[in-house]
Formats: sequence, structure tokens, C-alpha cells
Amino acid sequence: MPLSRALILGVLALATVLSRCGGEDDIEADHVASYGALFYQSYGPNGQYWFEFDGDELFYVDLDKRETVWRIPEFGKQTSFDPQGGLQQISVGRQNLDTLTKETNSTPATNKAPEATVFPKSPVLLGQPNTLICFVNNIFPPVISITWLRNSESVTEGVYETNFLLSRDYSFHKMSYLTFIPSDDDVYDCKVEHWGLDKPVLKHWEPEILAPMSELTETVVCALGLSVGIVGIMVGTIFIIQGLRSGGTSRHPGPL
Repeated sequence: MPLSRALILGVLALATVLSRCGGEDDIEADHVASYGALFYQSYGPNGQYWFEFDGDELFYVDLDKRETVWRIPEFGKQTSFDPQGGLQQISVGRQNLDTLTKETNSTPATNKAPEATVFPKSPVLLGQPNTLICFVNNIFPPVISITWLRNSESVTEGVYETNFLLSRDYSFHKMSYLTFIPSDDDVYDCKVEHWGLDKPVLKHWEPEILAPMSELTETVVCALGLSVGIVGIMVGTIFIIQGLRSGGTSRHPGPL
């Protein structure tokens, strides 16, 4: 059963964003057109056609292989989307971009400085497989490099990256995932490179591990605990004796 045509057209009817990506001096014409589920830019040139729901990507069209790629393969068994629809929309975006770029005289736009955050998918336990997530938002134009470093060395195995997703302010966001096994010997960095940054940004992450107590510390703690316990027993015994004496005096009054 194909996706509702009205739903797809409704997404494509969102406002268009057109601007010059104005990168470094050695980077030629950069423009981007965004139609909610589509963008095409002159850098490359390249584009992206995708469909998302509630901020999560459902599928995208691989423009080179000309096929639909589902974020969760099981979705593709329940419904379908003809990739030709995405290819046609990319073609329309390219034509509109060429036309409107001429009309605006290639007015430059300011590159945004993206922001990155790194966090684990699940609570970290040493030796237990987990996933680090590098969330990068405020991306414009949608051209960025996100890489992982372990102990300052590049890591490529176990890395997965989403496509660009559109934010409400018409900037983009993207997530990069790294599967790993936490160890107290390893530290990680998410490296972000973008035209809006003066230099690459490194977001550092390392597991937070409570330092184990030394044998001396354990001995001192045990000794203090034992001392407090002995003092408590002694004080409690004194109170009991005093209570018994007071009770005995009241029960055996002297002669009148």
C-alpha cells in the first residue's frame, strides 16, 4: 500500500528556503532549497529527499542507487514508496533553485555555527556494549563532517550517521552513532567540521567511574564504624542501668 499522496504533497508544500551558503574562499556557489522533505544545493551539487514523522526519519531516497531506503526495514514490508517520486522532486528543486538564485542575484547568507552534544544511549556499565550519540543541530548549510575519535585516534567501525533532518527554523540537525564497549582506559571525542566554525569542534566524553577505596581507607572506615558501635553499646548500657536503679528506688520506699 503506497503512502498517502496527499500526505506527501502536504509535506512538500512547506515553505521554501533559498540562500547562498557562502563558505570558504575556495568553495564555489553554494545554494540550498528546502521543501520540508527535500533540499537541493549547488555545492556538490547534491540534494536529499526524505520523509520524517515527528522529527524521526522514516525513509530516504538513495539518489545514486535510485531506491528507497527505510530507516527501519520492517516499515518497508508494510508500505512502499516509489523512488521516482523523490527523483522528480529533486529535479524540480534544482530548477527552482537555478531560477530563484538568478532572481536574488546570489545574495550571500551567513553560515550558522552548529552545536554538538554527546551522550550514551543507555546507562554506562564497564564491559557492557553501548552506543554513543553525537547530536549536532543548528546546521546551515547542510554540509558537515562528523567523525569519532577514541584516545585521539580516528574510529570508523561501528559508526552510523543519519541524513540531514529539518528543524523548525529551517536549519538542519543530524545524529552520528558509535557502538562501543565502555572501558576505563578509553576516552572519546565527537569531531565536528563546518563552514560556520573557525576550527573543528571536539565534544569530549569519558565514562564516569567512582574511584575504588584503598585498603587503608577501608580499614579506617571499618575501625570508625566499630568504634561508633562500641560507644553506642556502652552508652546504651549506662542508660539501662540508670533506668533500673530509678525503677528499684520507687518500688521500695523507706519507712514512714
